[in-house]
Amino acid sequence: MREKSMQWPLLGLIFVVTIINYLDRAILGVLLPEIRGELQIGTRTYGNINFAFQMAYAAGALIGGKLLDKFGTRIGYAAAAAFWSAAATLSGLAGNVLQFGFFRALLGLGESANFPACNKAAAEIFAPAQRANVMGIANFGANLANVFGPPLFVWLALSFDWRTCFALIGGIGFLWVPAWLWAYRLGLPSSGSAELLQAQMPMKAVLRYRQTWGYALAKFLTDPVWWFYLYWIPTYLNDIRHFTAAQRAAALTAVYAVSSVGALLGGVISGRLIESGWQVGKARKTVMGICALMMPLTALGVVVESASLAVLLFSLATAIHSAWMTNLFTTPADVFPRHGVGSANGVGACVGALGGALFSGLIPGRVIPVAGYVPVLVTMSCFYLAAWIAVHKLMGNLEMIDLEPSGFR
Repeated sequence: MREKSMQWPLLGLIFVVTIINYLDRAILGVLLPEIRGELQIGTRTYGNINFAFQMAYAAGALIGGKLLDKFGTRIGYAAAAAFWSAAATLSGLAGNVLQFGFFRALLGLGESANFPACNKAAAEIFAPAQRANVMGIANFGANLANVFGPPLFVWLALSFDWRTCFALIGGIGFLWVPAWLWAYRLGLPSSGSAELLQAQMPMKAVLRYRQTWGYALAKFLTDPVWWFYLYWIPTYLNDIRHFTAAQRAAALTAVYAVSSVGALLGGVISGRLIESGWQVGKARKTVMGICALMMPLTALGVVVESASLAVLLFSLATAIHSAWMTNLFTTPADVFPRHGVGSANGVGACVGALGGALFSGLIPGRVIPVAGYVPVLVTMSCFYLAAWIAVHKLMGNLEMIDLEPSGFR
């Protein structure tokens, strides 16, 4: 671990860069109505752009961990932030839709490194008992970006233009890089942290276990729902509900503020059940099962007449998803020893991004122009039931797997 005096400044920098990461990611969905006329981005093309982002994100999830191990957390995290910041800034300079899509793909490639780097930094900076709190704070940063991002984007776009907004938001990351490089070099890892940085179990090794596939399948089915809300709900509010830019920003702020509450409640409820004597697997799967049963009701948001009720149902959907994910994210740590958790998470991140490419990119871009939003959102809201079955059947009671250090089998 690093000198305690630097732990909290470094945590603050992780929190800030996660906010930047999600601001760069969310800006397109919010400002699409202002962008698409100039760049001629139709619904199908928009789906293709999201598909490219997700595929690049999936590729980055596979290689990001190895690059971080090779170059180290200090240089690797800084390089990733500089890379995605450059891609975000260049998006605002795109002269046509092909250039714009290319820069968004580069953004996905770079942004995929954020949470692996955050995990690695947490292992190097904090004691084991504190690391869950580190990830919780980082996730709060992601939610916070989605809360204040929409009004910020709209204000900048109305005050200047969408290109200036992309350039300013993207440029923030460049300010973070030197601060990280300076802060991280202060203090050296203590000798007691060596065991925290031992070699991780290779991804191909964790693929032998059905628990990995249960987690990956659940991510494949439910990660796209979050991406769909991030990409398509702003457009839905503009095109179908005819919200103004200001109304759209206010609605999205409400949606993601409620999602933060869901993330908190999902963890608190399962934690209380475990403290009261429930087995870990039973507690997590109970909360996830309730989420899976409730989620289809939120699809009514695309059929109700009241726009306010629609926003309320969308808010409920993101809250349910966040509660679901709070518990799903913990399952690799529940079933794998520490040297296998990172690889299992890497598989899940990659497969989840592939699901996002398909269900929040390619398919909506082709279905929505023909059949509208109803069949897409109704279908995706039912994915949680299938995902819960995958967790139940393949991950069992979420009991720790006995991995042999040599050969892992």
